[in-house]
Amino acid sequence: MARCFLMVMDSVGVGNAPDAKKYGDEGSNTLGHIARECALGNANGNGLRAGELTLPFLSKLGFGLAAQLASGELPQGLQAPKMPLAKWGCAAEISSGKDTISGHWEIAGLPVLFDWGYFTSKENSFPQELIAALVTQANLEGILGNCQASGPDIINKHGVEHIQTGKPICYTSADSVFQIAAHEEHFGLDRLYQLCQTARTLMDPLNIGRIIARPFIGETPENFERTENRKDFSVPPVGKTLLDFVIENGKDVYAIGKISDIYAGQGVTHKIKASGHEALMAATKQTRDQAQDGDLIFTNFVDFDMLFGHRRDVAGYANALEKFDVLLQEFCDGLKDDDVVVLTADHGNDPTWHGNDHTREQVPILVYGKNIKPEAIGQRETFADIGATISRLLKTSPTSSGRAF
Repeated sequence: MARCFLMVMDSVGVGNAPDAKKYGDEGSNTLGHIARECALGNANGNGLRAGELTLPFLSKLGFGLAAQLASGELPQGLQAPKMPLAKWGCAAEISSGKDTISGHWEIAGLPVLFDWGYFTSKENSFPQELIAALVTQANLEGILGNCQASGPDIINKHGVEHIQTGKPICYTSADSVFQIAAHEEHFGLDRLYQLCQTARTLMDPLNIGRIIARPFIGETPENFERTENRKDFSVPPVGKTLLDFVIENGKDVYAIGKISDIYAGQGVTHKIKASGHEALMAATKQTRDQAQDGDLIFTNFVDFDMLFGHRRDVAGYANALEKFDVLLQEFCDGLKDDDVVVLTADHGNDPTWHGNDHTREQVPILVYGKNIKPEAIGQRETFADIGATISRLLKTSPTSSGRAF
């Protein structure tokens, strides 16, 4: 029986979602626009990089072909091999929203067919009664922020006042989230987590998907830095996912990075903490050496989204893709004969797009293994086809949604 390594390249969308116009994202294309800007020399500022986007191993797998199938154009710099090494295709999302939870749950066979709650006002985003309840229950002097914002920006704006007053920085985005930034030392990491637990209880009636703890260090805007101790307090999945079925089959689920938080720990037997793409791949490689037949190893590579997509950093995103290409090839070189790697994404985050939020896009699907027959799998109607396929591969009960390829 195979082992499956499910790798989510967080936010690496390939454009042209059928319903992108509904979300204000018609024309967004994360991979395609990064490749275009690199080819035009617009991503070469500050000496960070030069030339076209170069992804030799991903191209050999069929990454460019998957993007071309989704958007109609082969990203500049990528190749279209006649005989790719992997099964390749793309998928549209049927879940409501374009957030992390919806994308991941749908990948695991559980589309989100209800509407999340959102804080839609850009300023004074949170209801006064909600703030009052949080301040009272958590014994706070008040909060700072109360708006839609980018994390680094709002920490730079309010970080000094937060240190002086002890008031946490609360903000949101276009996603279904309530984020709390606080200093690890002056406020305390445990206190921040406890505050998020209180907020989680208050947000449940509002159907907010995630409460996110955003700890940081430093004393001034010049050296404020978010740490790897981020923690998501998510709503548990509303039904069984692929992860649950793997466990019911007597096998293990290794959740690497933020995967366990995304599923609120449901369907996870091993939670492995890691931060940064090199550390995440190293943890995945270590798990490769201990996982057994039938196990699922599930990794989210978050830096694409967190460090570069939201910050609209085209050059940084391009560099991260090229470094990931090398890490991925090194990982795949050590696979056993029956191992299978499934590569996909959970949404887009086009760094050339307006605003700082996710973009509604199709995602690539690449399925690679020494015993996998390379072929086109076409445009899939839902991310859930990924979970349905893995459930068949690992011989578990079928997921409730999705059609195996």
